[in-house]
Amino acid sequence: MTNQTNPTNPTGHGGFERRDIGVGGVLYFLLGLAVFGLISHFMVTALYHYLEKQTEAQQAPVSALVKNAPADTRHLSVDYRDYLKQNFPSPQLEIDERNQLDKIRLDEEQTLSTYDYIDKNAGTVRIPIARAMDLIAQRGLPVRAQAAETPAATASNMSNKKGPKQ
Repeated sequence: MTNQTNPTNPTGHGGFERRDIGVGGVLYFLLGLAVFGLISHFMVTALYHYLEKQTEAQQAPVSALVKNAPADTRHLSVDYRDYLKQNFPSPQLEIDERNQLDKIRLDEEQTLSTYDYIDKNAGTVRIPIARAMDLIAQRGLPVRAQAAETPAATASNMSNKKGPKQ
């Protein structure tokens, strides 16, 4: 009995068995996969081209009432917002939610932080919130004049206002 290790397997090859798979088989598979991918690409492209031509042939003619109708509405020019506003009635779907919301917030901020007339004839003005808070801190809140109190209400108020007995 010996304690030496033998790094080779019984077939004489080191590390793995060479009979299961060969390099040539892997390369042929990869080549076949690439050829199949190219053929699939061209077949799908041809199919889409055929379907697009068929769809264009079946399109109903554009109404004579439509002004400046583009040939293909999938590819609008850069001024698509103007195109939509001119050719479609309101209300319209949102086309750029984030920028529309930003515009609304900027308009609100402008309204809340600037001076402006609300009704020029009546002399009603709008002032910024910070200035309104400063004026309230200086002047206090406006108070309505109380109506004349009845004697019963005055007596009950006086009894509630009495302090602790000494």
